[in-house]
Amino acid sequence: MKKPLEYLNNLCKILEEITVHQADAIDAAAKAFAVALENDRNIFLFGTGHSHMLAEEVFYRAGGLVKIQPVFETPLMLHESASKSTEMERIEGYAQKIFADYKIHKDDVIVIISNSGRNGVCVDMAQLAKDEGLTVIVLTNLNHSTSMSSRHPSGKKLYEFADIVLDNMGCVGDASVYFEELGRNASPTSTSTGAAILNAVVAGTIETMLADGFTPEVFSSSNVDGGDAVNEAYLKKYRDKIKSL
Repeated sequence: MKKPLEYLNNLCKILEEITVHQADAIDAAAKAFAVALENDRNIFLFGTGHSHMLAEEVFYRAGGLVKIQPVFETPLMLHESASKSTEMERIEGYAQKIFADYKIHKDDVIVIISNSGRNGVCVDMAQLAKDEGLTVIVLTNLNHSTSMSSRHPSGKKLYEFADIVLDNMGCVGDASVYFEELGRNASPTSTSTGAAILNAVVAGTIETMLADGFTPEVFSSSNVDGGDAVNEAYLKKYRDKIKSL
């Protein structure tokens, strides 16, 4: 079979492009994370639809930063109604409710994840976060986003509100393998590349904090000896401070 290899080769090429062209943005995001953690601020991650998986990717993760606040808004996720989540992510004004529910404040960092960057809730969230004085980091697909019109009343797209843009460098429409019989592409790349980018940011955050003389709080695997004890101490410290713990 040729198509699996084609997909994997496409993914490898994109990751190589990210390594070359996104290193500075990854470093900037890592420094923003480090500054937030060194000053006892919060790091929020928000995405709708499949993008919510990337907020989950770096949360409560073996080898991941402890003080990560994923924004899990059930109607915008997939497990209750996938089609409904598509409708909900286009509703203007929804972001204000989420912002209030999660007690997001000035000088926090928020990572907003959307491949297209054109739908209402994510753009609203970025605009609101910018107005409230957060550092806004956007993980998006600039190839796609710059080729499409916005669905937000402002006419702007997600990346236009960002302090830092992390580009997953995927193709328009995300799916990367063309099937002539279907007349369209299949096999998206944004989840794999997005996870790689965010985990690179985590590595950079840890490196920066150590260089600054701080000891970063990092979860252990609960499946190695001693891991449960390490993690339990963090859970005790943050269970009332991090919503999803």
